[in-house]
Amino acid sequence: MERKTALVAGANGIIGRTLTEHLRTSGWDVTGLSRRGGPGTIAVDLLDPADTRAKLAPLTGVTHLFYAAYQDKPTWAELVPPNLAMLTNLVDAAPPGLEHVSLMQGYKVYGAHLGPFKTPARETDAGHMPPEFNVDQQQFLERRAGSWTWSAIRPSVVGGTALGNPMNLALVIAVYASISKELGLPLRFPGQPGAYDSLLEMTDAGLLASATVWATGHQGAFNIANGDLFRWRELWPKLAAYFDLDVAPPLRMSLADVMADKGPLWTHMASEHGLTASYADVSASWAFGDFVFGWDYDVFADTSKSRRAGFHEYVETEEMFYRLFDEFRKARVIP
Repeated sequence: MERKTALVAGANGIIGRTLTEHLRTSGWDVTGLSRRGGPGTIAVDLLDPADTRAKLAPLTGVTHLFYAAYQDKPTWAELVPPNLAMLTNLVDAAPPGLEHVSLMQGYKVYGAHLGPFKTPARETDAGHMPPEFNVDQQQFLERRAGSWTWSAIRPSVVGGTALGNPMNLALVIAVYASISKELGLPLRFPGQPGAYDSLLEMTDAGLLASATVWATGHQGAFNIANGDLFRWRELWPKLAAYFDLDVAPPLRMSLADVMADKGPLWTHMASEHGLTASYADVSASWAFGDFVFGWDYDVFADTSKSRRAGFHEYVETEEMFYRLFDEFRKARVIP
């Protein structure tokens, strides 16, 4: 069989890192792209068309583009121009032998970030009022497709181990629990009262990588999640027990605010426990934690389309958290 060659944009992120590892272990030739570069990864500014063309020029054998890059901005409207431009510049610079473009999306397509929305969300649901960069990116691929096919992967909150990432909920919980334990405090759920009882789901980064590669044989959008639902009311005490912590009643607080002064404490903890991660490494996702813990409404999607098309993998969310916490401890990220 002809060897496939992948280009992964956003290779150092919570999604791209696991996807890159999965592709390599599956026998693909893989080149990663990121703003910072790194081992096996090319540093490129995807907002710069000339830099993108120059960096991709030698990569003439690329058959598949996997797009998991993201540029954060303070408002939904401001997210559109840079995130659409990065994808556009990447596709414009792609070699003529390209076969497939994979776009990483999320439930923002369904308006999950705006407030209560129809659940379970389905790929055929009506769109919502823009701005929404995920929708603009997909429409761009739909217009440009012809010599290559495309897929749009829609995970829920992704569980992974990447540090310094603005959207790593597992790390938020692990560090929040570790600091609570250091201070002799119980683990309080910090979100909206209604969020404690809402139905949620997550998507394991390894499962997502497998589904993303599977979807290269298809065209269209696919919801991808672990396959189970949970409520924080049931899961939170179990996560607390992992860290040998008691649970106290929920108390609404902004993690971004209450964790703003914890850098010196973390430095002390790192010295005491031999931790390898700085506070900057582990504190990038506090605002995302506030965002997710503020969902006082159900957030889940129908994943039966992917199952009907042939993808049948699943992950138990509770066990996923324990595995990720174990990995953080093994890497000396947390005590």
